[in-house]
Amino acid sequence: MIKAIIFDLDNTLLDFMKMKRTAVEAAADAMIDAGLNITKDKLIEKIYSIYWKEGIEDQQIFDKVLLQEFGYIDYKILAAGIIGYRKAKEAALSTYPHVHLTLTELLKRGIKMCVISDAPKLHVWMRIVALNLQNYFEFVLTAEDTGEKKPSPKPFLIALERLKTTPKETLMVGDWVERDIIGAKQLGIWTVFARYGDDFNTQDSGADFEITDIIQLLDIIEKVKEKEQLFLFEEKK
Repeated sequence: MIKAIIFDLDNTLLDFMKMKRTAVEAAADAMIDAGLNITKDKLIEKIYSIYWKEGIEDQQIFDKVLLQEFGYIDYKILAAGIIGYRKAKEAALSTYPHVHLTLTELLKRGIKMCVISDAPKLHVWMRIVALNLQNYFEFVLTAEDTGEKKPSPKPFLIALERLKTTPKETLMVGDWVERDIIGAKQLGIWTVFARYGDDFNTQDSGADFEITDIIQLLDIIEKVKEKEQLFLFEEKK
């Protein structure tokens, strides 16, 4: 029986890449409007080239683009980019369909929930609170809390200890195979691949289950119960 669910955050509960794309486009428009002499397509390409190299959460992204492209920082242009980014980010931040509905139903069923994220701790909490998700979770773990990122077993082991559940009483839901699915499977935790959040065009997730809508978790909980009952029945034969 499933007693707890561990969630990834970005691209599992919230549409992080949609938010990122919207914010980057707004920042590019604002920087060009402020006088930056570059085409929008080229600027966006340069922004993402640094993101992919140094991390999608890079907080000095516009500083680095300006230094790389022009050799200095024009603070009028930098400020325009930061403000444009922040305004668009706040407007674009949203959960996937049925997230609140599903989490509410899971709470009603007495299932404990937590989040494990590799994103910076403050940013994780800012997103969770902005989307009014904070009251669903027993706790939130980031790499700053555990000292290690997924797929290291350490975050998952800490989560299991705090949830007071065994791997077979626990689901892990995430969009990133190498981190979320592999990390959980190595400990025997049931895994659910959030295909709706997949940005890597993953062909074979290797997960126990796949979902295209988070509400399908409710059916998966029943499927796990059925599998366990079948296993017990086969053992008794």
